[in-house]
Amino acid sequence: MLADALRSTPDGVAEALALVDGVDDALVHGLARIDEERAAACESLAAAFAGTPLGDRIADAVGKIIAGTVTDEHLAALAGARAALLGAAHDALQSALDTALGRSRVAAPAATVTDSGQLLAGSRSWLRELAIAGWRGVGHELAAGAAQPVQSLLAGPGTRRLAVLLDGLAAELRSAAPVATLPRVPVRRWADLWMRALLLSQEGYPGTGVTPADGRLIILGVDLHEHPTVFRAQAHALLESADGTVRLVRTSVAAAKVDTISGPSAWRMLSAFPIFRGILAERRTAEITGMGLTIGGDLIWDESKAAAGEPADPFAAARVRLGAAAAMPVAPLDRHPAALAEPVLLEGYGHSDGGFDLGGGVTVALDLDRLPAAGPLTPALAAASTACLGLLRWDGRWLLQPLAVQAVVKKKPVTVHGGDWALGPAEAKAAKAEAAAGTAVDVLRERAGRLLRK
Repeated sequence: MLADALRSTPDGVAEALALVDGVDDALVHGLARIDEERAAACESLAAAFAGTPLGDRIADAVGKIIAGTVTDEHLAALAGARAALLGAAHDALQSALDTALGRSRVAAPAATVTDSGQLLAGSRSWLRELAIAGWRGVGHELAAGAAQPVQSLLAGPGTRRLAVLLDGLAAELRSAAPVATLPRVPVRRWADLWMRALLLSQEGYPGTGVTPADGRLIILGVDLHEHPTVFRAQAHALLESADGTVRLVRTSVAAAKVDTISGPSAWRMLSAFPIFRGILAERRTAEITGMGLTIGGDLIWDESKAAAGEPADPFAAARVRLGAAAAMPVAPLDRHPAALAEPVLLEGYGHSDGGFDLGGGVTVALDLDRLPAAGPLTPALAAASTACLGLLRWDGRWLLQPLAVQAVVKKKPVTVHGGDWALGPAEAKAAKAEAAAGTAVDVLRERAGRLLRK
């Protein structure tokens, strides 16, 4: 059944994404310069929502924008329509995958409501200026306009998520300004960030509820996010509760770094999380008590609420428990095809050029660009694998990101996980390089401490 789900795209997904492309193209050139072609694309968007609860509001907003009136209310409707289309595409893809895997999903609880008052007005104002000017109209002055809203939002715990998002978008725009000179604009990415920020800037936007969770955590694999200024380890895991329920959850730790720290030495930046690193490197379970769990299935990692448990085999756990594990509901802003990352165990496949042959003429391509330099997984190991724990992702087609593999190397069976180097690499060449880089990390830490003491 999985092969069937990977073979075809659900009906309506391509049409929904085409409507999103029309909105994104209008944002490239700016809502102050809507020509006939882009006006037609916006009218098609409004027509798609005719007869829905959003229909009248979106039609009014599109009509006013085409006429040259761009208000916060009109932009909220436009961003809401775009989010609804992406959410529908996400749900169709996820539903097909859940059906194929026999995966159930926990019902979403009632959302809480946030109230941040006037703190959000500055954010909406800057985002409105961006939409009016369009990405091609962004210069250094407009890109720098986010500084004051970001500082205001950082002051409130409930608005820091939005502050970090705005700061990241502004940093990308500053580095690209003047955008008019760019040969290629990251159209979908900037539109996604703009939409997410605008929706978070609405007063009364649903917050993220957190409840305490207890149980045994079995890590299936870790997805490493390596960027010039941050290193993040996001573990996908099974959470076994005392009542026998098993849920699919995620948990992450991260730390800031400089771009000269990369590869295995990046793990040193996570020195504040020895338990987390230990259970990855030693392939152990973790006993958690009272750790916060969001409605979307993210455990808020707290070392004081975790203890290392007994050794565990992620592949054995996946064979026994993954099929019956309940997935958590998806948070509203995460309902996006690009956010799909579903843990799966694949076995008994063949190998074809750049992917795994699942039979029936279906081959799932491997997302090898996501293999991190901070882990031991390599394309060669994936090509020699006999079993793979990975994440199914969507990028116009289904891709598999390997998190762990069982393979035969030099006629010997080996099991390799992306988090095996969490306490340092075992492979001699990588260990030597990490030791040299680690000296640089220690020097930078000592200098930073000296500066803070002054």
